[in-house]
Amino acid sequence: MSYYALKHIHMTFAVLSGALFLVRGLWMLAESKRLEQRWVRIAPHVIDTLLLGSAIGLAVWSSQYPGQAPWLTAKLVALVAYIGLGTVALKRGRTRQVRALAFVGALACFAYILAVAVTKNPLIAA
Repeated sequence: MSYYALKHIHMTFAVLSGALFLVRGLWMLAESKRLEQRWVRIAPHVIDTLLLGSAIGLAVWSSQYPGQAPWLTAKLVALVAYIGLGTVALKRGRTRQVRALAFVGALACFAYILAVAVTKNPLIAA
């Protein structure tokens, strides 16, 4: 497999992950029972595992690692924030308002991750 094929696989899983998070967040805001469907609970784990695996593959292939490449470090820090906020938005938030604010924050982190990936510049928001 070529680097570019792996990169496109990674980008595909990133879009799938973000789109599914957006849908799940909207369902959470609407208090939809769809969130309880089995595939909705399983698919994000499968997609995110493949996304992470492709990310590791790209890092190894390109010899660019967080801590060495500032833009990858920024993406990793934003990813941790995205996961934390996403967990609050979809599961741990005590009130709908807290979940909604965490959802917006997670979407902002996701947008930042995408912007940094495209520009290779961690100061994109500056």
